[in-house]
Amino acid sequence: MTARVDHLVTSGTFSLDGQTFDVDNNVWVVGDDVECVVVDPAHDVDAVVAAVGGRRVVAVVATHAHDDHVRRAPEAAGRLGAPVLLHPDDRPLWELTHPASVATTDLVDGQVIEVAGTSLNVLHTPGHSPGSVCLWAPDLGVVLTGDTLFRGGPGATGRSFSDFPTIVESIRRRLLTLPAGTRVLTGHGDPTTVGDEAPHLAEWVDRGH
Repeated sequence: MTARVDHLVTSGTFSLDGQTFDVDNNVWVVGDDVECVVVDPAHDVDAVVAAVGGRRVVAVVATHAHDDHVRRAPEAAGRLGAPVLLHPDDRPLWELTHPASVATTDLVDGQVIEVAGTSLNVLHTPGHSPGSVCLWAPDLGVVLTGDTLFRGGPGATGRSFSDFPTIVESIRRRLLTLPAGTRVLTGHGDPTTVGDEAPHLAEWVDRGH
């Protein structure tokens, strides 16, 4: 069977630095009819479990540890029988939502997650948060960017644990070097492509000065 990317949108809140916002999150399920990886199972665990169906879940991957992305991750992982994978640099953010006793398995830059005959390559892309990662699936022509890159530019960096020059450098080195036709599947909002975003790099750099 050929691997594919399934998509659902869930709604809830994001809280950090004493502020709370209503948000819609993209949840991505990468796999075939037999097995899959769930990326950022936000807000509605029942909806995520329904999207998975009867498939074996290899892993639940958190692109970063902001609470809208990970608040329900332990519950989702428990119901799906899979580990939560998180870059260790985001442990301080994770522990704002979950105690240290709630375990995750470390993601590392360059790690390859195999699922349904395809590979998800882990790219460490700090900036939106210290441990933000993207998942590049060259066979599928997609990169799942979490909140690192959106249609129209970088993810937000105005809150704790974030840094604008760092996110721009991550995007420049790790994402805009991917093939131009690569579809960018984001943590919120509509998809884009590497080719559509690359011409705007200089604008983003200027925005930080």
